[in-house]
Amino acid sequence: MKKLLVILLLTPIVLLGQTEKNSVKKEPSKFSKEVKRIFKYSTFYAAMNGNNSISDGDLYAITPQGQLSYDREQTPFDFSIALGIRKRARFGYENRANTFYDGTEKSLSDASTIGKVKGFEYLAEIDYRRLLGENYLNQHYFLRYVAKHWLVKVEYLENNFTDISFYEASQRYRYNVNNKLSFNVGLVQRISAPYGYDPVEEWLIENNYADYTYLAQEEGYSFDPNNGNYYNADGTLVATSSAVFENTVIPTVISEYSRRKRGEIPSQWSHSLIIGGDYYHFTDDFWTHAWINVLPYHLDIGKDYSYHRFNQNKNWVDYGGGLIFGWRITKSLGIFLEGNYTKYWNREWHDFKVGANYIIF
Repeated sequence: MKKLLVILLLTPIVLLGQTEKNSVKKEPSKFSKEVKRIFKYSTFYAAMNGNNSISDGDLYAITPQGQLSYDREQTPFDFSIALGIRKRARFGYENRANTFYDGTEKSLSDASTIGKVKGFEYLAEIDYRRLLGENYLNQHYFLRYVAKHWLVKVEYLENNFTDISFYEASQRYRYNVNNKLSFNVGLVQRISAPYGYDPVEEWLIENNYADYTYLAQEEGYSFDPNNGNYYNADGTLVATSSAVFENTVIPTVISEYSRRKRGEIPSQWSHSLIIGGDYYHFTDDFWTHAWINVLPYHLDIGKDYSYHRFNQNKNWVDYGGGLIFGWRITKSLGIFLEGNYTKYWNREWHDFKVGANYIIF
């Protein structure tokens, strides 16, 4: 997907940057026409946004000599850097008031299965941000082709703020009840981290639920009984008392151990049945857009770190959906409700907005 993003970004530049060496204008090739058709109406954008973060905090502590020390914890400003390209027809309810894409846009309808128009649509976006002093890299790519009776979609989502990352490809048959409502059924393949695997629980079982101090020792931490200090594997002082070590260092040890052990496990494939539905109705005063996807069955391919192993070898149900609703009740009053929710491998992430507008004439 990352290579594909590079191709998407560079292809229009190469094509548009070519100049005719001869005065005679050549007929564009079929390939050139097709590429231009794919990128027609697409938008490439790059933007940086920033603002103040949480206010600085006062830190007080008692030194080993019994004196009061003071420090001020400074939090750097928040920012985000977004780079992307998108080609997706806007639904009737989507407000495009801004002149430019600035990277802060977040359309919940990007998660819908069916687009507004048939054909080829795509989105590729990388978003690097700092929030409250923590850095996050988020990525979202999808390629979607919707026909009258079938659709295919390939997607990659990485959201480090919610700690979720996976590839997904689906192939579905589509049944149209009318021009507003359709249902689909097909297969979906996903590649993800070994969700469900708990390396800390595994360590506790293997060590008869020993104290986490032993885990720290295995990770290279040591204790000097002569001065009561604790050191990490590099010999750096990390704590001067057992209370500080247990309350501040041990949680870091557990987190780093869990992250390292999960990183040693290869990505896991899952093959599932998927059933979905989409409904879209729009007028100037009332609109509803709803979609749902349910994965009721998952093939057990016998892998040691498959989610089946962590779900007592039983099947489970993954699902996701969204709703966008708006109603201009009167000339002055309007209400709106927007949200989506996804639960994969017992991990949940969601967005929602709800509110009302009243215009005084």
